[in-house]
Amino acid sequence: MRKPILSALEATRDIHRGATLCVGGFGLCGIPSACIRALRQHGTKDLTVVSNNAGVDDWGLGLLLHEPRQIKRMVSSYVGENKTFERLYLAGDLEVELTPQGTLAERLRAGGAGIPAFYTPTAAGTILQTGGFAIRNGANPILSEPREARRFGDRDYIMERAITGDFGLIKARRADRFGNVQFHVAARNFNPDAARASKVVVAEVEEIVDEIDPDNVHLPGAHVQRLVLAPDEPKRIEKRTVAASDSRGVDPLREKLARRAAQEFKDGQYVNLGIGVPSLAANYIPAGVTVSLQSENGLLGMGPYPAPDAVHPDLINAGKETVTLAAGASVFSSSDSFAMIRGGKLDLTVLGALQVAKDGSLANWIIPGKMVKGMGGAMDLVSSPSRVVVVMEHTAKGQRKLLDACTLPLTGVRCVHRVITELCVFDFFKGARPPLLVELAEGVSVEQVRAQTGFAFDVQKGALKTF
Repeated sequence: MRKPILSALEATRDIHRGATLCVGGFGLCGIPSACIRALRQHGTKDLTVVSNNAGVDDWGLGLLLHEPRQIKRMVSSYVGENKTFERLYLAGDLEVELTPQGTLAERLRAGGAGIPAFYTPTAAGTILQTGGFAIRNGANPILSEPREARRFGDRDYIMERAITGDFGLIKARRADRFGNVQFHVAARNFNPDAARASKVVVAEVEEIVDEIDPDNVHLPGAHVQRLVLAPDEPKRIEKRTVAASDSRGVDPLREKLARRAAQEFKDGQYVNLGIGVPSLAANYIPAGVTVSLQSENGLLGMGPYPAPDAVHPDLINAGKETVTLAAGASVFSSSDSFAMIRGGKLDLTVLGALQVAKDGSLANWIIPGKMVKGMGGAMDLVSSPSRVVVVMEHTAKGQRKLLDACTLPLTGVRCVHRVITELCVFDFFKGARPPLLVELAEGVSVEQVRAQTGFAFDVQKGALKTF
């Protein structure tokens, strides 16, 4: 069945006030920007938008957050670098449902598969289980209904409801006249999941061909109702990062942490690295060790930053940085990525933290009333079977970050195996025994560590290894 080829304005004209839209994209990568601008021209209001994030202030879905505000409610996992989104959220001027990234992808996938709900270990024991988290029409947070919880085997799970949309807006590399679609590397991300969950899907594409080889179709035409040809639509890059950046050097503290974190890599591991210092650890992989780096936006086998002339807006990592692909790499959708994570296919997760408690519980996604970035994929990663290593500074502005109990909303409960700071290395045992000090930074004493740590800990017997 051939699909109509329309302008962006025509394809979005019947998106009605109060509609629910599922929109593909990750950061600015793979976003249907022409359709979003068309929606801005229509002025359609009171929209509920389901998307991993809202672009940036002046591009992507960020355009619909400006006056006259068209989005009434966002269902997202990450506020990211959008200052307008963060300001509206903290002021209580926008209805926001923050959802773990993998849960968001699975809710869309389940909606498209006719599955009304599912159980996931992600966010069990956090505020999302006990009352959800949203801000609606006022500065004070209002907790949504608690999730139903069940125990399967020796683990706790919470029930999440599927998401479906009235309309879906997606971006693809090419389509054929039957609506079959191909995506390009990391621009795939949430696009297939957003399409499958929606009743009427508009696919904004760079090229339309007569027919795509059936063996190379990424999204079948049954999921696509309208095509928009936008071959010259500009693509913006949030964080243009190139190999030459390394020549400017790295902050000595960050380099010290990254070098020590890299010692956690074992040959043959599949590893997920969080934003910031954890990502820097990839520069210091020990000789003779080969690891495959996974990025939750849909890459396995990430290579180094590209040369300045090899940057591509469709190839970014979870930190929105431009990257390359190593030999043996693969690309996939967001729901496939988190199935890989939850299914225990990764060996190691390295990420940062705001706080870690003595039982290994972790907080790293929000400071209520002050800062919100969203949980992104962290809740999914720390609830997976992989080993979890936290890399962070020991204190922040003179305040302890290693505490008896986290004072910030949790990312995960009893999930951390090891913490690396500029002072030392601790191992954790899910609260069954006190944390164990196993290494000291050169020139640091046990007494110095005790003075800056908010919990009691044991010290490994014998001479402590230094780094």
